[in-house]
Amino acid sequence: MTRSLYAFIGLAVAFSLGHHVDHVLRGATGWPLAGGVNPFTYSLLVYPVIGAGLVLSKRGRAGPRFWLLLSSAGGFFVLAVHIGPAADDTLAGIAAAYSSPAAAVAALVWLGLFVAALVGLSLYEVRLWRGRGDRPIAE
Repeated sequence: MTRSLYAFIGLAVAFSLGHHVDHVLRGATGWPLAGGVNPFTYSLLVYPVIGAGLVLSKRGRAGPRFWLLLSSAGGFFVLAVHIGPAADDTLAGIAAAYSSPAAAVAALVWLGLFVAALVGLSLYEVRLWRGRGDRPIAE
């Protein structure tokens, strides 16, 4: 684990939180905010996993491979839910949910930056896993 990895994880979490706020603003939620279990509900499970990962990383039990799996899976999940062939919360649907074109563009740009952060994080984790990243944080 490196300071840069922790910073990239923090950035991805910030984008994730912002994207969940977007879902709330658009009313595109599920349990626990609305009825029914849907991808929004399942996506909330990432936060306890991130918390556990941070604890395990601090204890030396998780490292770049764990974070690579989580960020890659997260990226695929976000893309599948919003862009994939079975997506029901599409880019057009996101834009249509806002009455302001500026808000629609902001939501779509945020989503793009979120995906870019997950891809960048995954690439950095591969580099760390292969031993080419920053020096680890000394205990």
